[in-house]
Amino acid sequence: MDSVLDRISDPGDVKNLTLEEKTVLAEEVRRRIVDVVCCTGGHLASSLGVVELTVAILSVYDPRVDRIVWDVGHQTYPWKLLTGRRARFHTVRQTGGLSGFPRRDESPCDCFGTGHSSTSISAALGFALARDLRKETHRVVAVIGDGSMTSGLAFEGLNNLGQSHTDMTVILNDNKMSISPNVGAISRHFTKLITDPTYNRLREEVWNTLGKLPSLGDTVRRAAGYAGTAVKKAIMNPMNIFDEFGVRYIGPVDGHDIPLLTAVLARVSELKGSVLVHVITRKGKGYEPAECEPVDFHGVSGVSGERRGEGFTSAFGRVLGDMARSDGSIVAITAAMPDGTGLAGFAEAYPDRFYDVGIAEQHAVTFACGLAFGGLKPVVAIYSSFFQRAFDQLVHDAALQKSPVLFALDRAGIVGADGPTHHGVQDIAMFRQVPGAALAAPRDCGVLEALLRTVLPSLDRPTGIRYPKGLEPERAALPPENPVMGRGQLIRPGTDAVILAAGVMVSPAVGAADILARRGVRAAVYDPIWLKPLPEDEITDICRGVRAVVTVEEGCLAGGFGEGVQALLSRTPVTRLGIPDDFQPHGSHGDLLSRLGLDPEGIAEAVLKAVESQ
Repeated sequence: MDSVLDRISDPGDVKNLTLEEKTVLAEEVRRRIVDVVCCTGGHLASSLGVVELTVAILSVYDPRVDRIVWDVGHQTYPWKLLTGRRARFHTVRQTGGLSGFPRRDESPCDCFGTGHSSTSISAALGFALARDLRKETHRVVAVIGDGSMTSGLAFEGLNNLGQSHTDMTVILNDNKMSISPNVGAISRHFTKLITDPTYNRLREEVWNTLGKLPSLGDTVRRAAGYAGTAVKKAIMNPMNIFDEFGVRYIGPVDGHDIPLLTAVLARVSELKGSVLVHVITRKGKGYEPAECEPVDFHGVSGVSGERRGEGFTSAFGRVLGDMARSDGSIVAITAAMPDGTGLAGFAEAYPDRFYDVGIAEQHAVTFACGLAFGGLKPVVAIYSSFFQRAFDQLVHDAALQKSPVLFALDRAGIVGADGPTHHGVQDIAMFRQVPGAALAAPRDCGVLEALLRTVLPSLDRPTGIRYPKGLEPERAALPPENPVMGRGQLIRPGTDAVILAAGVMVSPAVGAADILARRGVRAAVYDPIWLKPLPEDEITDICRGVRAVVTVEEGCLAGGFGEGVQALLSRTPVTRLGIPDDFQPHGSHGDLLSRLGLDPEGIAEAVLKAVESQ
């Protein structure tokens, strides 16, 4: 039999397939995703879980006309395959290839770009109300996961949706997972909706029967809608949260049953007002390893060579767990990322001192401030780019009140294949502009450990430690000194130029110094360790009398470390290397650093130009 998938050149082709062909298509999509992601790396389990849902959506809606807004976006690999990007799918997350997330500039079928969670309802409501004002007729759908529903932004959108009275559909993809298993009252509420025995028995008798009919006349369709509403109101808990928001609830529906999904969505697409369809899926569906271990297969790495050293994330978790053994006041908080932030071991060892607050970064920060003022030592572990959501809480709740909270900012810097939504390049600028906040950047896991053991026991202000994804770089020859706040470390002496390298940029800076030495330029390499407060006296002394000063940071230049050095050395020319005022694309970490001039060759070239200009 010819491949059904290879016959899909645009999204309209899916609607014209027979039921049998759609079933075959779903299996072919799964196989293609597994084959490609095992080579390129990417978000596997999430995408496998929504294959049938994607086929059903494209059987009812036309994304070239209708607006389909995906939440988070890491589950959109089937969407890419079926909306005109099949031939390029093998390039996903590769330099110059397809993004791993929806992007407006990649396809007209991606009406809203995303990479962080919980934006879909708000964005879709914007599309819907714009449609109403312009007197247009296209349909609007938001597809959101149950994990994303724990975010305050989702509830802000839902609250606005319920009082808008606009025609819009929300598809709640419920797989009991975000990246790690979902937690909290919302997750328990969804479980109650799914497991109510009375409701499920009547759902089988009413919705499945109607859903499998080949066609429905207008009268029967209207009756089905009324019956569904009546049945729901009669047997459901009157405190159904969506009813309370003024959004009609329909479900739960088997998210892997293509004919049922298609029939339900077809009926819902004709209903007036705001409707939520509760769809039950299994993360990793159809690929047994991912079904059994959805956390491990949420994001997988592609084929690559082995690297040396310890990972920053695992070092953080190891050291914090060791410290917690002797200090019962240490508590850990994360926002739905216990595994990704290295805290799974801490959670297992100290369940009473571990808090997973769900996808709620703002709450995590303010909650930690309360814990701190209650006499504990809270450590909040959040990805750098996700921490952007909590900037107000950093200012208002942490810094203004001098809250002694430690922020572990994982995935700082260029993250590579996940691209611009995940590059953690704003954290230095954020912390530098907040009065009273402190920020450190360890160059390797040894310095990270030294910082944790030195800073946490005597913390007196909100303090961040930023470190990148992956394994540590080649360690500097010098072991870390006691990292006193506001003091750095001279890694390599030199009299012609000084390279001030922040965090993991120390390693390529040392490589640049080796290149420069062969060119007759003696360049010192200095690690400030603290990006706020800067080691001002040390930097001033080291830079006195040299021909060139170059700062290197894996963060944005605007408001960054180099800008602070430039202000300090106001009468000395300073060359600043870092992330320019633009969003960086996805690609391999090495390719991106080379493109930005942050590899040893790029740094050496910048130093030579600075020296020769004097």
